[in-house]
Amino acid sequence: MKWQNTRQAFSMLTAIFVIVLMATVAMLVMNLSGKMVKGTTAQFQREQAALLANSYTEYAVMAVSANDRNTTVNCLTDIDGNNIIMPESNGGYQVRVRIAYIGHTSEVDSCAGTRTFSDDVETRGSPLNIIVDAYVEYKDLDHHDPDNAPWITYHKRTLQKI
Repeated sequence: MKWQNTRQAFSMLTAIFVIVLMATVAMLVMNLSGKMVKGTTAQFQREQAALLANSYTEYAVMAVSANDRNTTVNCLTDIDGNNIIMPESNGGYQVRVRIAYIGHTSEVDSCAGTRTFSDDVETRGSPLNIIVDAYVEYKDLDHHDPDNAPWITYHKRTLQKI
């Protein structure tokens, strides 16, 4: 009779050990999958910010090309966009584009008094160049407190000949 109780106790200890081992493996798998989801979300947001920066850079180049700089009020220096994608979330994506001009005074015209990098280029007829700084800001969706998540900024600088 004593031998049978020992065998049942050994089976009980083995079952408890297997359950604890399986629970530990399950916790590790859940932890790893959570980290993978967070990494995928962060990568998606960064790619989305890069695509928005590219789009707004192209839009700024197109807008400067179409802009008439011969008048005194038409100097294009800023393009802003707020709550572009997912506005129902905490702010979505906010885009700020800043444009600086490089070129001869006759090319820069009304933009000479604004954010001009240089307007004393010696060669007349040299093309107008612009520096486009695109800033895309977004909040981390996986932050433990989404309402107080810090803004993450993606910056792209482009030098473009017009």
